Amino acid sequence: MSDTAPEGFEDPFAEQRRMRELLSQETRHLIIQLILGHPAHLVSLAELDYMIPKNEAAILDQLETLREAGILDVYVHEPNVSTRNLPSKFWGPTERGVEILYEHNFLRGVPVARAVYEETQKSERVTRHEDAPRPALPVAVTEALEFDEPNLFDTI
Repeated sequence: MSDTAPEGFEDPFAEQRRMRELLSQETRHLIIQLILGHPAHLVSLAELDYMIPKNEAAILDQLETLREAGILDVYVHEPNVSTRNLPSKFWGPTERGVEILYEHNFLRGVPVARAVYEETQKSERVTRHEDAPRPALPVAVTEALEFDEPNLFDTI
């Protein structure tokens, strides 16, 4: 089957196929999983660089691709701009990005991504970045990424 539609025919699945291809590329997929697993859903470049086995330039390239697609954006925490050891720029999902991730069933994996993130050994620098103050995500994004963590002690 050809990817080109007859003239005048609009393929109703073209955008869905494009997003699936965009989200399934290895580095972009890892970036999204890391952001979904992060407690604040906002990650610094240093955190991404530490957790993803790619070079920083490759990660930045894929971040820009996700930004251009409207899935991620850069959120700046102004008080950190003049602080030497704390990041001020963080990558996180947009409202449209959350919609796309929901449509492609990524949000179902938030609890698993969080568990993986929490169990990962981190360097001192990454831990410092993880604990750094961050800007607030849009309310719709925060609400979409919330999940109830089970309290295992209630069942004992």
